[in-house]
Amino acid sequence: MSPRVTAVSNLFAIVVAAVAWPALVLQYWLTMWAGFDSLEVLRFFSFFTILSNVLVGLVAASTAIGGGWGPLAFWRRPRARGLAAVSITVTCLVYATVLQSTWEPHGPQLVADRALHYVVPALYLVWWIALLPHGTLVWRDALRWLWFPLVFALWTFARGAIVHEYPYPFLDVDRLGYATALVNTTLVGVVFLILGTAFVALDRTLAGSRLSGSGRVP
Repeated sequence: MSPRVTAVSNLFAIVVAAVAWPALVLQYWLTMWAGFDSLEVLRFFSFFTILSNVLVGLVAASTAIGGGWGPLAFWRRPRARGLAAVSITVTCLVYATVLQSTWEPHGPQLVADRALHYVVPALYLVWWIALLPHGTLVWRDALRWLWFPLVFALWTFARGAIVHEYPYPFLDVDRLGYATALVNTTLVGVVFLILGTAFVALDRTLAGSRLSGSGRVP
């Protein structure tokens, strides 16, 4: 990328991080409002919304901060950025189509809700599509990214079996039974895989269009 595009990309990364992290802090504060204990902290990080926004925050912050420190460099890798794109898109789509109608947040909770489910996904996708380099993702990445929802599902069912609490209604084993909950989990996994494949295809398409565009005579 040109120095100008890189500078704009870095500035946009600051914007993404400046929205994602305060929204996460606000949601954390609201979650802790009833009383602080270690179980509430664990519960907070048991939502896919939180994990996907943390992922976006890490990717954006690593670009905004820069430097060659190993952990920061890891989050600047195309695969990490791609995983964040798929994860935050799934968060937005599942919330908009399945979960939003199940509750009515107000006040600060409404601010956190809209930021985490809509504003952060929109900002990140604009950044990923328009301002980040493309062309290094491969089709296998769509399969590799499935580890993220798989680990989340395993954690959700293991924790739920102990505390009988589930982050989302469509995963509630106590109410739905394991068969239905697993079918719902599989459907989300299929959506994740389809979106992952679409993002890899988009990455390759964007790389090709930018390459051909750079060769045009003005």
